[in-house]
Amino acid sequence: MTSQGQTCVNTPILDTLRLSVTDQVRRVAAPARKVGWVAIELVFETHSPTVDNEQGHATGWLPGQLSERGRAQAQQLGRRRLGDGITAVFSSDLARATQTASVAFAGSAIPVLYDWRLRECDYGQRNGMPVAELHAGRREHLDRPYPGGESWRQAVARVGRFLGDLPLRWNGQRILLIGHIATRWALDHFIDGIPLEDLVEQDFAWQEGWEYRLS
Repeated sequence: MTSQGQTCVNTPILDTLRLSVTDQVRRVAAPARKVGWVAIELVFETHSPTVDNEQGHATGWLPGQLSERGRAQAQQLGRRRLGDGITAVFSSDLARATQTASVAFAGSAIPVLYDWRLRECDYGQRNGMPVAELHAGRREHLDRPYPGGESWRQAVARVGRFLGDLPLRWNGQRILLIGHIATRWALDHFIDGIPLEDLVEQDFAWQEGWEYRLS
């Protein structure tokens, strides 16, 4: 993948990242296929609202803290999902996501696991920038990393590697993911086949979860 001003690196790793998640899973989890291949149901929930959200800042890889409204929404998330057949919760390890998970599933027997690959795109030196600035320059950084950070395509590929690992342990289960825009874009891109060039133009409209089927 190249763009103006970016060096092209041609490696087997990058070639692998260009595969669909299904192809990645088939390569990584070949032993699991011998005992039966059952689709994984994925439920995505974005982290609850933060102080940064309410002040108009794009947090990126900064931790972020839930606002009072965010904590109330996290409690609602828990009530919504506790009886939903969820086997395990995977959350981004950024504080705003871990707080969402801990509030939502406090006292629950459902395991909550943290994975850095579910993080938001790293805006590098621009972490914490105004949201309006983020939206205005997002297409410019689809393939060109933010200074000191990563590109959107790199962030989505990172989440794709997480998805490729899921069948090794969670084959046939219903799994909840708590994450960010980059997390959801990876699901839309790898599972639903939506080009990143289309996703980068879309507004992120909040709703009570998104459902996918990884098969």
